[in-house]
Amino acid sequence: MNLPFISVIIPTYGREEPLRDSIVDVLKQDYSNFEVLVVDQTPKHEPEIEAFLSEQATAGKIQWFRLNWASLPGARNYAVRRAKGEIILFIDDDVKLNSGFLTAHAKNYLDKPEIGAVAGRVFDRMKIADTAQGRTQGDSPYKSIEYLPPQAMDPGIAWYYIDLVHTVKPQEVLTARGCNMSFRREIFTKHGLHFDERFRGSAVREESDFCLRLRRTGYKIWYDPEASLVHLGEETGGCHDISMRSLKYQLTFYHNHFLLGLKNLTASQALRLYARLFDCHVLGRPPCHKSGSPIKIFTRAIFYTLGFVKALGTIIQSLWNDGQIYTHLDKQVEGI
Repeated sequence: MNLPFISVIIPTYGREEPLRDSIVDVLKQDYSNFEVLVVDQTPKHEPEIEAFLSEQATAGKIQWFRLNWASLPGARNYAVRRAKGEIILFIDDDVKLNSGFLTAHAKNYLDKPEIGAVAGRVFDRMKIADTAQGRTQGDSPYKSIEYLPPQAMDPGIAWYYIDLVHTVKPQEVLTARGCNMSFRREIFTKHGLHFDERFRGSAVREESDFCLRLRRTGYKIWYDPEASLVHLGEETGGCHDISMRSLKYQLTFYHNHFLLGLKNLTASQALRLYARLFDCHVLGRPPCHKSGSPIKIFTRAIFYTLGFVKALGTIIQSLWNDGQIYTHLDKQVEGI
């Protein structure tokens, strides 16, 4: 079998042992034709982790890029410009992989020329725990889904129906999850796609924005449950605000959702997205199950409104500024 060359990209910020363990799992793959690019935005590592990264880079097992800024979409773009693989694969810096992970991703591109991206299954520790909570004794520890409902392909409401944690059958999907997704190289070269660096904070929905634009190329996004990993969901680290309750996190969360809609959706799709966003995240109705306290609802409504205003401002600003701050900075420094 002619194995395609895979570039495994790991953006990281503020992670120590989980980053080391993720790299070790990649290096133990039963797949022989790959490279590892670690885009490190951590200001200072613990001595043990610093030594490990330096040792792996010196041995040529990883390419270690140290940056003095933190942006998840910016880190993805930075690595893509340096990657050599026919397949570009992204994982998080807090995952556990089985030895056949790369093989599972690669076989989809060999079998299906219409596939432009592969979304892998994510055994998300926190989401599986939430699902198991409240089940009666003797039940399965987590639910399983064979095929996603039709709503999962509707860009207006799909985000409340796409489940890449519990789904067990291969199928076409609307988007991937950022911690486990791969793409054909020509998505970035021939079609000129890049991750939008205007998705801020946790960068929630940046991968969804990218996948919606990818689908316009005619390529499909294929979900393969065999391309699975365990996402630890560490509470600290990552290119985001540490506290999900922080004011900055709340503002960027809504900004990013509105930006996704303004960029990619028709008016009717966007209205459905914004209505569902309000119903779930502001009013706190299922599946969000947030507090129904009038004060908290009012506070969330303020962030919802401010998020829309900021997203509208982002779109207006794009008339003279595309927002690719870190890409432009990189090109100036490297002369790319």
